[in-house]
Amino acid sequence: MNQLVPTSVVAVLKERICSAVDQRISFRDYMEICLYQDTVGYYRKDQIKIGKQGDFYTSSSIGTVMGEMVASFIHKHLLHSSNLPPYIEIVEWGGGNGRMALQLLDEMKRDAPGVYERLTYTLIESSAYHRQLQKDRLVEHAERIRFLDETAWLSEPPRDDVYVLANELLDAFPIHRLQYKDQTFHESHVIWQDHEPHWQEIWLPLGPGRILDYLNALEVQWQEGQMIEINLEAIDWYARLSERILSGCVIAIDYGDVEEELYASHRHQGTLMCYRKHEAHDNPFIEPGEQDITAHVNFSLCQEAAVSAGFEPYVFQTQRQFLVEQGILEKLQNHFDPNPFSDVSKRNRSIRQLLLSDGMSELFKVFIAIKKGEPA
Repeated sequence: MNQLVPTSVVAVLKERICSAVDQRISFRDYMEICLYQDTVGYYRKDQIKIGKQGDFYTSSSIGTVMGEMVASFIHKHLLHSSNLPPYIEIVEWGGGNGRMALQLLDEMKRDAPGVYERLTYTLIESSAYHRQLQKDRLVEHAERIRFLDETAWLSEPPRDDVYVLANELLDAFPIHRLQYKDQTFHESHVIWQDHEPHWQEIWLPLGPGRILDYLNALEVQWQEGQMIEINLEAIDWYARLSERILSGCVIAIDYGDVEEELYASHRHQGTLMCYRKHEAHDNPFIEPGEQDITAHVNFSLCQEAAVSAGFEPYVFQTQRQFLVEQGILEKLQNHFDPNPFSDVSKRNRSIRQLLLSDGMSELFKVFIAIKKGEPA
């Protein structure tokens, strides 16, 4: 007998909670279902999420420069070796609507044809909807593109010269939601109620394990009631990548900071945020499956995870610093065209927006971890 496909996130959550022995699930599992449940989770739905008609913007939504700057970095990194390798792989994790891939590939084809001819661009995309958007957008680069799921890519033999790109990926990994109360840590769990509101958050003492070991090792003066998010998925992600990459880079671009900032007293409510139709709030229990749920990336934790997995920290800087170092200011063009809608006007405006608008380029960070491989 075929199992019925759930018609909503609410149905999945209710079934999962009611079938659990203790009638509850962790917030981490709640967030995973809301975002990633097959066909009904936020990232699995056939709906626009990025841009004016969606719920949020990404850096690659603003003009074409972000992908061009990533291409510039990869090209410069490859030039450090005496000869270009015969095979180069760029792997984009969660490429959304394909804008970043298009920007990067257009730039490589235009400015580094020798790299482009050796290049395979692999898109790791679990959403059928986004995969189709990517195929449609990247048709001119079809000979360079392939689509795989994570399991298939990780099962391939390890290779040299692999460049993994994760643009606003890590902030959407499911997190453990914690609170410091009565001199101990408590973890958020979710239960179902038949009356409104259906979702109730309950806090239970955090048991022994990876999270408690990590928290106990931090030198933080916790405040009573302080909220904390822990992203174990990011740690495990770096470990999996390391098994597949002999040499190359992992480029993570996301909003977040180091531990000293994320766990400071002024972050008393944590960093969990939700986005719906370009409005931000901090209630993850509104319309589950219909809104994005994110938390700031802990780049201290990412750096520790990368080193433990065999990488070396190479760059950690603001997005603004990264863009300037890769030559974004050279992309600005002097012009006397009074038309604000001309291509050059729009391009200059997008560059200024990336560098100056509402602190995005300061809030966003770029962390690049490298593997040098074994000497020949």
